[in-house]
Amino acid sequence: MRGLKVLPSGRPGRGRLYVNLPDGQAVAWYDRQTNRISVLADQHREAVLAALRPYLAGTFTIGPPPVPTPADLLRLALPPDEDLAPNRPGEDLLGELEHGSTGARARHRLRQDLTAQQRMGDLLDALEGDGWRVLHCIPLPGLGRIDHLLIGPAGTFCIRTLPGRRQRTVVGDLLLAVGRTEPRPDPRWIRRAAAAATRALAAPVLPTLAVVDASRIEVAPTVRDIHVLEPATAPAHLAAAPTTLKPPDVEALFSLARDTRTWRPQPAPVKSRRPRPAAQPFEVRRPGRSPGGNR
Repeated sequence: MRGLKVLPSGRPGRGRLYVNLPDGQAVAWYDRQTNRISVLADQHREAVLAALRPYLAGTFTIGPPPVPTPADLLRLALPPDEDLAPNRPGEDLLGELEHGSTGARARHRLRQDLTAQQRMGDLLDALEGDGWRVLHCIPLPGLGRIDHLLIGPAGTFCIRTLPGRRQRTVVGDLLLAVGRTEPRPDPRWIRRAAAAATRALAAPVLPTLAVVDASRIEVAPTVRDIHVLEPATAPAHLAAAPTTLKPPDVEALFSLARDTRTWRPQPAPVKSRRPRPAAQPFEVRRPGRSPGGNR
């Protein structure tokens, strides 16, 4: 059948490829993560295969769409405006660079931050085949944004990414310094962000700093609660961590974390006030002699 169109969806190179009729109706999709073609209309099976053949890699399966899992049902019920999964690494920085009115020096710093987040984000996205799920640019009221939230077998990691600028980076208990620049309170911030994420998800979240393109990273021996990652060693570091989450737990946490409503502050419960006791009647005495006195 002629006229079938193949359209991408999701992150470039990682989302689904949809096969649509000329009128826009979808007849199949190809999931590049699982190498599976799901056909909605079996009469178009051969045409779908012909349209997707340039995009297929390795062995693939084909058949009707799989039965949705509970996580899929939650995702389908999530309004698009509330879903954080489509966010790209550095989504907020892209907006600032495109629409902001900052000076040349500030824009240069923003580009460095964006490059670091994109590089680290691409590396984390590549871990999805090993049972990890990742979200980017999560709004955290009162604290800004979490650059990346990584959920997988070794637990949940709240990650802040920093450009090393090919200089020595020193991570201390309270401050982080890149080269000779002014130290920044990133260790303190990431602890607070991880604590807020722990409350929001009702599950342990590990504070993590990722430094991209540093010439050398030095971590103070007293820093024991913060994971420090760099692109060259991050996959091995995460693979060596002990397993704490099973695949169903990973999917459940990911479904919860992708919903923006999870991260909104919950209103404090209204305390009920105890009713005041009723006023006791009292006797009005007229001025004069006391009762029982001499007349």
